[in-house]
Amino acid sequence: MNFARQVSHTLDTEHRGNLELLGRVEQALACAPRVGAGREAEFARLCGAFVRLIEQDIDRHFGFEERELFPRMAQAGEGDIAELLQEEHDAIRAVAAEILPLARTAAAGSLDERGFDALKRGALEMVERQVAHIQKETMALLPLLDDLLDDDLDRELAFAYASA
Repeated sequence: MNFARQVSHTLDTEHRGNLELLGRVEQALACAPRVGAGREAEFARLCGAFVRLIEQDIDRHFGFEERELFPRMAQAGEGDIAELLQEEHDAIRAVAAEILPLARTAAAGSLDERGFDALKRGALEMVERQVAHIQKETMALLPLLDDLLDDDLDRELAFAYASA
């Protein structure tokens, strides 16, 4: 999709990058019962990227949407959508809190078999939730922002997000 506002474009670009990484995580975890076969370093790098995605999405991306966008959506009569997206953020945060320590351990190259199994279950759940959430935001939130924000507010929010 092509969005008119800087905020919509920035969030869409992040979503696309997240989808690419989530796809790689899903592939790495779903295709092999264990890491093994000399792929530990590659898996550790992927887990490091996954850790950064979790930390950035939870702390920065979700926080920005919750502080700056969801209240504006509610004021514009789109509170139901904002509430649904908030509930999804909360569910994703819960899964992220469970798997973040495991992903950090995997990124350090020291995840045992039991930890790998737990990471696999949790990460695959997170991938599923995150992909569905991104699809909702792409179809509902981002087009709405093109209508909701004027040029000045869009520029102000884009600058604030870039500075965060």
